[in-house]
Amino acid sequence: MATTDTGRAGDSVDDLRTDLAGLATESRRDDLSAIDGMGTEAIVLTMNAEDRTVAPAVGAAAATIAAAVDAIAARMARGGRLIYVGAGTAGRLGVLDASECPPTFNTDPQQVIGLIAGGPGAIRGAVESAEDDTRAAAADLDDLGLCPEDTVVGVSASGRTPYSVAAVRHAAERGALTVGVSSNPGSPLGSAADHAIEVDTGPELITGSTRLKAGTAQKLVLNTLSTVTMIRLGKTYGNLMVDLRSSNEKLRARAHRIVEMATGAGDDEVDRALSAGAGDVKTAILTILGRVGAEEAGRLLDACGGRLRDAVESAARGD
Repeated sequence: MATTDTGRAGDSVDDLRTDLAGLATESRRDDLSAIDGMGTEAIVLTMNAEDRTVAPAVGAAAATIAAAVDAIAARMARGGRLIYVGAGTAGRLGVLDASECPPTFNTDPQQVIGLIAGGPGAIRGAVESAEDDTRAAAADLDDLGLCPEDTVVGVSASGRTPYSVAAVRHAAERGALTVGVSSNPGSPLGSAADHAIEVDTGPELITGSTRLKAGTAQKLVLNTLSTVTMIRLGKTYGNLMVDLRSSNEKLRARAHRIVEMATGAGDDEVDRALSAGAGDVKTAILTILGRVGAEEAGRLLDACGGRLRDAVESAARGD
């Protein structure tokens, strides 16, 4: 098949129309054909009813998501990175999830990365043609120095976006773990990936506007991938966010409250522990629960790979 200047296999307009006609996300809801004549509150309630179908659809993919998480966590534990790749809304959601990991889980900014077709400028402004650029997908990953311990998560509502599909295929060739997140079962993206997370959200309220239910599903799936991976990597203590980065007043107040909830200690003891540990929440909790100094707490945490629960148990044993 001929290739365009962007590197995409050239499909005819008729081929594209045929492809789109077969996608659930592109189908029309005939029962909503008169939605523009409904009252505003009725439209809001209708949209809300549609949105309520998304979480169960994601839940139906729980086993597949869990398998992907375990594979991702295993590679990240060996130093690998989590890399989201997408175009348009899908790309922006990947960038969003990646950008939230450092303040939430104290990850290095290069540990979870979001790539969007068209580059950083496409985050704020639409660069619609960029999604067709398959060469750029490979180049963007090569620029990161992609390695076999990395995971590439291609995100595409249709599951056929050339940039996302090409990125996953290129990552597979480089030996990286691959995950495909889409809203159309049996998609090219899913077929190319080691783990196909295909959340069937059905036709949209506004035909073809996949920033709606499909976008919501993508946000939920990416939230789940990153959050559960971080739990598996020991970034939490129970359901407490103990690896947060206290970079502003709100987060410093949150750090104090988390230490308090984890230990049951009073304000003064929490303040002393945080001060001794230079504001590090895990260190502060361990100094209180393990009855050790900040230096010893740091040693125990290092010995336990940063896993606070293991460090608390180690301190109790006197290791």
